Amino acid sequence: MPFGSTNAPATFMDLMHRVFKPYLDKFVVVFIDDILVYSKTREEHEQHLRIVLQTLREHQLFAKFSKCKFWLEKVAFLGHIISKDGLTVDPAKVEAVAKWKRPENPTEVRSFLGLVGYYRRFIKNFSRIVGPLTNLTKKQGKYIWDAKCENGFQELKRQLTMAPVLALPNGTDSYTVYTDASR
Repeated sequence: MPFGSTNAPATFMDLMHRVFKPYLDKFVVVFIDDILVYSKTREEHEQHLRIVLQTLREHQLFAKFSKCKFWLEKVAFLGHIISKDGLTVDPAKVEAVAKWKRPENPTEVRSFLGLVGYYRRFIKNFSRIVGPLTNLTKKQGKYIWDAKCENGFQELKRQLTMAPVLALPNGTDSYTVYTDASR
């Protein structure tokens, strides 16, 4: 399907989600025409690959072999690095944030917040830190970059450049869950 048409990516993504619905979030992630297959063991992975390839065949969908990569232990996908250890921010995105110059207007603030907001799960107290910057994007207010804005900007950059590896819990210990939500 040519993606030049306005609705083509959304239409194709809808098709892919319908085709792979039984497997989504079990061992398949689909984003437009990218398919990520994940498994805990080599044996499971072999089964999962067979299922995905058979599903493509049944729906007369094709994967270009030269673009396929199999048996990877680490993969870059949608701005993240996914491995057996967990999920990390793609180093290219970390570098982009680290080099980001102080925003000079609301549009530049929105652009910065769009990037760091995508990685909010890696930033402790994200909503609290981002508050002063979000206030700068309001149309009725004046653009005044103060110490709170600078502190929030630098803290977001610091935390994202030192972001942890996110991984599933291991074992049967008890856990404390902290949430970052609005009122």
